[in-house]
Amino acid sequence: MRWCYLTVAMVSLLTLCFMAHGAGGTPAPGSLPIVQLNELTDHAVSPLGQAALAINPSQWKHAETANFVYHFADNFIATPVSVEAEFYYSAIAKELERDTSHWERKSHIYIFEKPEDWKAFQKNAHLEPWTGGIQSGGDLFIVRNPRFKFKGRSLGHEVAHLVLFRFFGNGIPLWLNEGYAEDVSSRFYASFMRARNYDSKPLSSSVAPVDYMPLDTLTGAPTYPAGENQVFTFYAESQRLVRFLMGVDAHRFQAFIDDLSKGARFESALQRAFGGRFMSLDALDREFKSYATKDYVPSLQK
Repeated sequence: MRWCYLTVAMVSLLTLCFMAHGAGGTPAPGSLPIVQLNELTDHAVSPLGQAALAINPSQWKHAETANFVYHFADNFIATPVSVEAEFYYSAIAKELERDTSHWERKSHIYIFEKPEDWKAFQKNAHLEPWTGGIQSGGDLFIVRNPRFKFKGRSLGHEVAHLVLFRFFGNGIPLWLNEGYAEDVSSRFYASFMRARNYDSKPLSSSVAPVDYMPLDTLTGAPTYPAGENQVFTFYAESQRLVRFLMGVDAHRFQAFIDDLSKGARFESALQRAFGGRFMSLDALDREFKSYATKDYVPSLQK
């Protein structure tokens, strides 16, 4: 299976670039250069962003990099977030062949550090109490606990949602949104950590045969399943389906995403992008089930 892994040199270069340059290329070694809200190149704040900034308003600082605006309390928390966010943005743009260098608008990332502040935001924004992060209308709201050194791949997952929204809008179906975010965060987080001399490999959970969802059920789901085990299966199977289709033809997979984001049904988009390989949804289902339910999955490249 062919994947887009960034080399250690590429990741290190990205890290140095975004650590050393802030808005407008201003040098700021080791940290983000802080600016006033009205000095940001994109200082429009959404209603949900206003709800965030209303939580202890005196604590918020502001900065930006090439593709994101950051709102945060402590620079030592925001700077690593900015490096990781720009890394994921660049990796996903490269993989999906999107040139966004001419885009003027930026996505905003709001970083909470204190659980009590996050709870206040959940209440103000009418979020579910279990929500640990949210992407809404091109904004990302996350919790970044300074007590934990290793943050895991949750940021990569949320940034993937943010980038998909920027590239394709809000028409992407649920399974694809979650499946691609899971896959990207697994693969690129492993690359990100290997560049820092950690032994990290991308992970992908198999689906128990008894729990396997037929593709018409998985791809037609408008909301998450009700049970915890079904939710786990939904995420794992969605990630495997993304890996499977990208392994068949990564370039056609881009057209497939674009088609789905514009409202096409799964089977219609499948025929246009992969009709030469799969004659029907049932044909894909039969081949994919074997792939999804194995712990080890072989290369799909012919």
